[in-house]
Amino acid sequence: MVILVGYFVATMAVGFFFWKRSRSVENYTAAERSLPGWLTGLSILGTYVSSISFLALPGKAFAANWNPFVFSLSIPLATWIAVKWFLPFYRNAGHVSAFQHLEARFGTWARTYTGVCYLLTQLARMGAVMYLMALPMNVLLGWDIKTIILITGISVTIYSLVGGIVAVIWTDAVQTVVLIAGALACATLMIFKLPEGPGQLFAIASEHNKFSLGSFGASLTESTFWVVLVYGLVINLQNFGIDQNYVQRYLASKSDAEARKSVWLGGLLYVPLSAVFFFIGTAMFAYYTANPADLPEVYRAANKSDYVFPHFIVSVLPPGLTGLLIAAIFAAAMSTISSCLNSSATILLNDYYLRFINRKADNQKSMRVLYSATFIWGALGTGVAIIMTGAPSALDAWWMLAGIFGGGTLGLFLLGFLSRRATNRAALTGVAAGVVLILWMTLSSKGWLFPEGMRSHFHTFLTIVFGTVAILLTGLLVTTFLPGRPTAAEASKTSH
Repeated sequence: MVILVGYFVATMAVGFFFWKRSRSVENYTAAERSLPGWLTGLSILGTYVSSISFLALPGKAFAANWNPFVFSLSIPLATWIAVKWFLPFYRNAGHVSAFQHLEARFGTWARTYTGVCYLLTQLARMGAVMYLMALPMNVLLGWDIKTIILITGISVTIYSLVGGIVAVIWTDAVQTVVLIAGALACATLMIFKLPEGPGQLFAIASEHNKFSLGSFGASLTESTFWVVLVYGLVINLQNFGIDQNYVQRYLASKSDAEARKSVWLGGLLYVPLSAVFFFIGTAMFAYYTANPADLPEVYRAANKSDYVFPHFIVSVLPPGLTGLLIAAIFAAAMSTISSCLNSSATILLNDYYLRFINRKADNQKSMRVLYSATFIWGALGTGVAIIMTGAPSALDAWWMLAGIFGGGTLGLFLLGFLSRRATNRAALTGVAAGVVLILWMTLSSKGWLFPEGMRSHFHTFLTIVFGTVAILLTGLLVTTFLPGRPTAAEASKTSH
């Protein structure tokens, strides 16, 4: 508790320390484009490593195997694509909003559509992160989990509101170091926790096929290696290509070279770090296989794998390490939530308020909008977290919602990025096809609205993959066979 409270106070202090430096819109949203690459790189890593990674990944490895780790294997390719094409594109454009260029390319509807999809995705992300952060607090303190979520949501909202992107990035960096230290310390200790030592851990894991990356078959109805790999590539391309969290970090770096360094650092470090989280889950499985009586009652009663690691932290690990790990989980969540709040407020200001309500708002009015948007989105994200307490697996719930709310926006971005000739008509037709496909796959897989013969039996991870492909291919087909005449804006505003 001493470690946790001390860490919480220090984090809040950083937010208030940068308050005076975050009184302008440019500083609040882009840090005056002055930060070094190592700092923004750690911030990118911190955005990746939320409490979803810290708790849900060990939970998945405990309940199943290393199949979700395939998601991480797609990151190096997505990082290379981002460094080669996406990062230069945004650095040259200079727009704080990730979606502003879509308006010039395809019209106001494209910017509005992608903005809405992004804002909904951030709500889902904040909900999953806050819920998973509350689990170890619930186990440690015995407080009602919804109360913990409420207190946490209020605290993080205040910290994000006053500090702006400068405070977010600096605390991201510190929090990332804390969570890496906590994860490595935990993984090292767990190797020697079994009665017969490390050999017993690997023997039990191998006997139960816990290191499996999933089936290499061609099935599209289960989470095979290939399904997770393609899903991971699409999600990570969306992260690097059209996620406001990442775009703001591209712009916050002080030079192109520093921005490239930040993307490589943040992207590549996540691969070994996520492997550590999966190893922790596998080690827990071996530990509870050897000590079945110690398995938490909530897992036996409700099969909630997300509770296993928090229970292990507070019941098996020594007190000092317990405090460090809970602080690390808190750090991971704070990092992600604050990034979501700042990026959402930036979109609400640039893409909606300044675009539709008050184009000539001065700095004072714009800052009021940023503060108000941060507060409102913090409240909504807290509400989503409370709703998520009923989910069997927060990771599955988050991945499903990310696929749905992603809305195939990557397909629209890629259409404008790859095709110089694509017109507004091609983009509209593509988005319509993608949305219809996403709605069909989502609703029918739940048994809603569609009879048995018309339901989707594809795995839910493929929802965003098929939606993206549908938008891109439909747009390219319309461009090829019904080209029309592009407007002057459409002809000149391309990615090339």
